[in-house]
Amino acid sequence: MDASIALVAIAPFVAALLAPFIHRLARPYAGWVLALVPGGIFLFLLTLIEPVVAGGTVSASIGWVPAYGLELSFLVDGLSLTFALTISGIGTLIVLYSGAYLKTHPHLGRFLGFLLAFMGAMLGLVLADNMLALFMFWELTSVTSFLLIGFDHTRQAARRGAIQALVITNIGGMALLVGAIVVHHLTGSWELSALGGEVRGSGLYGLVLGLFLVAAFTKSAQVPLHFWLPNAMEAPTPVSAFLHSATMVQGGVYLLARTTPWLGGTEAWTWILVCFGGATLLWGGLGALRQNDLKQMLAQTTLASLGLSVLLIGLGTEAAIAAMLLYFVAHAFYKAGLFMVVGAIDHEAGTRDITILGGLADRMPVTFIGAAMASLAMIGLPLTLGYFAKEEMYLGLMHWQWSDMAVLLVLLAGNAMLAGVAMLVLVRPFLGPVLPTPKLAHEAPIAMLAGPVVLGAASIVASVMTDWLGHTLVEPGAAAILGEAVSSHLTLAINPASPLLWLSIATWALGYLVYRQAAAMRTLLRRFGAGLGWTADTVFDAVMFGLIRFSGAVTRLLHHGRLEIYLATVFVGLALALIVPLGVFNGYGALLPNADLGNWSAKLSWPQLQPYEWGVIALALIGLGAVLLATNRLVAILALGIQGTAVALIFLMFGAPDLAFTQFMVEVLSVVILALVMTRLRLDELDQRPLEDLARDGTLALVCGVGVSLLLMVVLSGTLDTRLSDLFTATSVPIAHGHNIVNVILVDYRGFDTLGEISVVMAAGIAIMALLRRRAKPAVPAAPAPRRRRKAAP
Repeated sequence: MDASIALVAIAPFVAALLAPFIHRLARPYAGWVLALVPGGIFLFLLTLIEPVVAGGTVSASIGWVPAYGLELSFLVDGLSLTFALTISGIGTLIVLYSGAYLKTHPHLGRFLGFLLAFMGAMLGLVLADNMLALFMFWELTSVTSFLLIGFDHTRQAARRGAIQALVITNIGGMALLVGAIVVHHLTGSWELSALGGEVRGSGLYGLVLGLFLVAAFTKSAQVPLHFWLPNAMEAPTPVSAFLHSATMVQGGVYLLARTTPWLGGTEAWTWILVCFGGATLLWGGLGALRQNDLKQMLAQTTLASLGLSVLLIGLGTEAAIAAMLLYFVAHAFYKAGLFMVVGAIDHEAGTRDITILGGLADRMPVTFIGAAMASLAMIGLPLTLGYFAKEEMYLGLMHWQWSDMAVLLVLLAGNAMLAGVAMLVLVRPFLGPVLPTPKLAHEAPIAMLAGPVVLGAASIVASVMTDWLGHTLVEPGAAAILGEAVSSHLTLAINPASPLLWLSIATWALGYLVYRQAAAMRTLLRRFGAGLGWTADTVFDAVMFGLIRFSGAVTRLLHHGRLEIYLATVFVGLALALIVPLGVFNGYGALLPNADLGNWSAKLSWPQLQPYEWGVIALALIGLGAVLLATNRLVAILALGIQGTAVALIFLMFGAPDLAFTQFMVEVLSVVILALVMTRLRLDELDQRPLEDLARDGTLALVCGVGVSLLLMVVLSGTLDTRLSDLFTATSVPIAHGHNIVNVILVDYRGFDTLGEISVVMAAGIAIMALLRRRAKPAVPAAPAPRRRRKAAP
């Protein structure tokens, strides 16, 4: 069982890698074949309902980074199982839909791979128990959504929407990472299931709350970070259907629900979530009424629905949490169905403009049935999941306090606008007189019809089975969020004396009024939007444009192309790094003679050198003088080689043949390569340098040389700590099986460092080879101009 849970999070990624190959082998049926993966996951998750409902949890873990105690852990409880079943179930239908919707697209295999990876990232997000694993899957949803939103990369709007979604959601991802690290610092645990009230009682609670709210608000598009979601509609319709119903945007809602036990319950939590959720609910409802594109209308209603879910989590009562769970499932069903319906209309009629659609019910009867079931759930009529969700959210506010009344009015207005939009989506395209469309409308393929019909029927069947719904969805899910047992009270009975029924009737009546006045409201809202001028979307563009201009200015300032200034800057930095720390940390005091240090003059006295050793020193001095006195670049290059050869001989005399060999190779290559690269320059000309250049470079050379010497003297004045060298000596043979300690250090103990150095040398070698193999193209002689014939004199 444990291994199977881990496989649930891994299987979609394996299928994503195989998707392009499966598409090549089974082109017409690629969607049907790949839908077996999410379908199998859904069936497996169904087997976990019984143990979860019984009050237990199912967990699994894989060794991740054992040295740091990190495990890739997964947890299935009422909350995560609800989300995972919704993701995999709708994902199965979306994969089927995609295979038919993009049947003739040459990159369908790649698209299905992105879609499956997107689903795998979302499944991992809701099943992860380790906070770092949660962050990893959180960021994967952002990356895969970027690939899906920008799938049609030839359109500028698609690229902009993808970049905008990636930037905004990644800001939240960084906030989530910092928040997870702070929580680990406070509790000592990475596991979400192990966290308790210690976070709420900490002085860093405000910081943790702010970080997690930023993460949730960016992912779930709360005002004022909402603007990326409507622009994500540039994605193909299957992506929109999946992203808006069960994935990506629901990640922030899930995070808030998951962190409720140890972050919720405070006044700050309640007020922030209720205020921002309410504002997003109203903004999304008004934004939907402003549109005439069916897809954009549904996108704006997703904003409203996300705000509604955040508001309910902020209330935190049993009724509000039950309403949130019911509404999540209801919204996922009807929103995925409606998006697939809109995709079918666009695919078969050639337009999504609600003002030029009408009478499609006769030509697309099955699509109309799917749209009717989804729209009724969105309106919240009885015998749909949307009805029970609406009843529960109103029930939690029956306390007759001013704050409850204010929230109730916001919910009433938001639900009324959602109901009005649902009526528009159902009535305008399908009923009324038949209007001409760019394409002759006809029924969509069965793979595109399966989703709306199955999800609409599931919403109705689940609403009829109220006892089962409350027992398997509400009770375990609410218990996981609230941390205590919850009893469901769902029933099909309708009480005419209940204020809940009359609130529902008021919602439907206001929704019908919104439907009737939709055209006038659209005109008014568009005038209001035009009068605003600046929006969050335009602010984002201004910020990005300013960032690009700032980057260009910094690039022009730092990368001006003058090599002498580059080198001077580097050596000034080196001089400061050598001199300043010695003064700040009193390093110069270690150079003063004292009882422990003794006489520096004795320590600096020349040792007894052999004649050949004096010869090496003389060679070094000759090379130094030659470098300083060189009159042209060729002599300077050769003199530099002499200096390096002397250093290599010193290494050799002091028992470091490997360093000596390396130094010899570097010097030979440096001289040869410099000479070859500089063949285009006139190396034999005198190198005239102004006095100010000589003074600048000479001063920098002296300061850097003195700094290095002082640093070495300070190091030598201290006590040699041999613990590291003793470790290498003791473990070289038994652990690394090598008797050459230097080689063992380079290959084993510093393996990655050595690999990096080799990579740098390889890259430099490739660049040098390109320079050496470059040949100047021979100049093509110009064709002689034709001679003009002189006209004969008349």
